Amino acid sequence: MSESFRQFLRALPDFPAELPEFDPETAPKDPAELFRQWLNEALAAGVPQPNACSLATADALGRPSSRMLILKDIDDDGWHFATSRESRKGQELTANPHAALNFFWQPLGRQVRVVGDVVELSAEASAADWQGRPGADGSNNENTAWQLYALRPRELEFWQARHDRRHIRHRYGPRPDEAGEAQPS
Repeated sequence: MSESFRQFLRALPDFPAELPEFDPETAPKDPAELFRQWLNEALAAGVPQPNACSLATADALGRPSSRMLILKDIDDDGWHFATSRESRKGQELTANPHAALNFFWQPLGRQVRVVGDVVELSAEASAADWQGRPGADGSNNENTAWQLYALRPRELEFWQARHDRRHIRHRYGPRPDEAGEAQPS
């Protein structure tokens, strides 16, 4: 039974016949600019919720968990997302403020991975995010546990699938012997 399931999984279709071209040599120096380009291309291709991503966190013992959420913004503070401090991810971020985001746009054969440290943004920014949520009733956020976070990238990787399986990876981040801001590599 296990072998037939394995064969079933291997036979599933992967990427569409037409995939976009990507030349890392022409990529912008700013990874946020490349992300915005790819997000717009995902929108144009009809990808539903292209701002949805997986957030991976780990508890104080390093045990990982992940879940889907929505990217709120990208600015000088980092890549924004929000949750309750009382949720599992909120508690994990308090204990271990490091995380990874992963965006996957299957119709384009693309994914973007963002890894870095996470910081809490201000109470004012969190309240403004709460008010801006779809379906907000206009009342003040009585849930003071609602928190807007920013992931500050150390490393970003843009991945483009190819049918010959020679997938293209374009990485921004410090060299293995360096630390600091994300840089093209």
